[in-house]
Amino acid sequence: MGTVTRAPKEPQQDRSRATRRKLLEAAVSCLAEHGWAGSTVSVVAERAGVSRGAAQHHFPTREDLFTAAVEYVAEERSHALRALFPASAPADRRAVVTAVVDLYTGPLFRAALHLWVAAANEDQLHGRVTELEARVGRESHRIAVELLGADETVPGVRETVQGLLDMARGLGLATLLSDDTTRRERVVAQWALLLDEALAT
Repeated sequence: MGTVTRAPKEPQQDRSRATRRKLLEAAVSCLAEHGWAGSTVSVVAERAGVSRGAAQHHFPTREDLFTAAVEYVAEERSHALRALFPASAPADRRAVVTAVVDLYTGPLFRAALHLWVAAANEDQLHGRVTELEARVGRESHRIAVELLGADETVPGVRETVQGLLDMARGLGLATLLSDDTTRRERVVAQWALLLDEALAT
């Protein structure tokens, strides 16, 4: 009696994951470069090298695609941030501040900003983007607390960490208009000193 062997599913699953990843990365790039108005599913599909039908198979609506894209890259950046600082070694606070600021001055922030602006005018986006931003904000805060070794039971520490994130967001906005690398480096150095004082135990 012969045995029945099933065709391996992994290659198809791998292709599906790869297609999804290409679409998400292309969506973020398009949003960062062209804004919401210039970022359609067709444009993203072409950039990703897949058909529009394949794009809509993974993401039935434009809103599904772009909110998933920003969330995906936010998660990837969070993982990358954690990987920069092994848990076995205390992180240098200036390096942490620099890494946090980098999160808010790269293409992810630019893409997210376009999504926020669109959400202010698009009812179908507003709820999704508000929820996404709250989730990403909580995760960013949690990572910053861990990396800085901050004790949030101490009065004022939570606000100090949130101030770092708000400052980084402000620097990200400034970067949209001009290259302020020199000023940003000075601000990062000063914030690291302030954090050393505020979080000293």
